[in-house]
Amino acid sequence: MSTYKKEFGTAVQNNAGDYTGAVEGQLWYNSTAGSFQFRSVSTVGAWSTGGTMNTARRQLAGAGAQTSALAFGGETPGAFGVANNESYDGTTWTELADLNTARNTLAGSGASNTSALAFTGADGTPATDNVTGITESWNGTSWTEVADLNTARVYAAGFGIATASLCALGGNPTVVVNLTESWNGTSWTEVGDLNTARYQVRGAGTYTDGLVAGGNSFGSPTFYANTEVWNGTSWTEVNDLNTARWFAVAAGTNSTASLVFGGNTPSVTANTELWNGSNWTETTNLNTAISESSGAGTSTSALGFGGTPPVTAATEEWTGAGAPVTETITTS
Repeated sequence: MSTYKKEFGTAVQNNAGDYTGAVEGQLWYNSTAGSFQFRSVSTVGAWSTGGTMNTARRQLAGAGAQTSALAFGGETPGAFGVANNESYDGTTWTELADLNTARNTLAGSGASNTSALAFTGADGTPATDNVTGITESWNGTSWTEVADLNTARVYAAGFGIATASLCALGGNPTVVVNLTESWNGTSWTEVGDLNTARYQVRGAGTYTDGLVAGGNSFGSPTFYANTEVWNGTSWTEVNDLNTARWFAVAAGTNSTASLVFGGNTPSVTANTELWNGSNWTETTNLNTAISESSGAGTSTSALGFGGTPPVTAATEEWTGAGAPVTETITTS
C-alpha cells in the first residue's frame, strides 16, 4: 500500500506561508494561514493582484521574472523623468539604488532583480525632454554607466539578459526607426533592421530568439498588429496580433511562447493575447485596463506593473496554463 511518505519521501511539512519548493501534488500545512495546501498546475490562465510599488509611475522599464523583477525609471505626475528603482520578490516591492540618469520612455532587459540593463529613453528635462542612448548596467547593488547605443531613441523594445540584449525600433527624435542593435556586454552593434518601423512597442525573448508585436507611428497615428520574430540574424514577419495596439507589454523567453497585454487600441485595453509560435490567441483579460506600463517574466508566469490612467503603482501577476499554483484545502 502506498503512503504519502512513500510517494514524496517525507511527512506533511509545516511551512510558514506558501511552500514554493513543493512539487505537483505535494501537501503541506501553512502555519501562517492555518490551512492545508498543495501544489497543482493551472489549466486556464488568470491575472491576480500583486504587491504595490512604492512609487506610482508610467513609461517605466522592467526586467527579470515574476518572483525576481526590477522596475526602473519612468514618469510621475510631478516629474518628467525619474530614476527610481524597485525590486520585486514575488510579494513585495523594495526601493533600491536609483539609476544614474533619470528618464522616461526607456527600455530594459535582464534575467532577475540582480542583473539588468537599462537603455534609451528621454532624460525628462522640462521643455526639451532630451532623447538619449545612455545605457546602464545593474549588478544587484548599483547602476553603472556603460557604452551608449549608436542611435538614441525613445519607446524602443528591449529584451535578453544584461550581457546579451537587443534594442529594436523606437523614435529618434521625430521619426520612427526600424533599427536593431545588439549588446554583447561591452558595446552595441547595429544588426538587421525590422521590416516595419514603429515605436511605443515592447519585445520578449533572447538576443538570438525574440519577438516584437504592435506599435505606433509619429504624426497622424497608425497603430499596428504587426508581429516580427528575430533569429539572431534577421527579422521575419509572422501572423499579426488579433488586436492592433501600442503601449502594450510583452513577456516571454523566446519567439515561440510569448504574452502581450494592455496598451491602447486606441482606447486603453485589458486585452491579453498568447503566442504559440504560429498564432495569437485571446485569453483572460487583465483585471484593470492599462497603458504605458511595464512587465517581466514568461508566457506562463508574468508580471505587469505601473502605467496609466491614472498613473498607478499597481501590479498584476499572470499564471498561465501549465504553471504551478497553490491550492487550499477547505473543510466544512
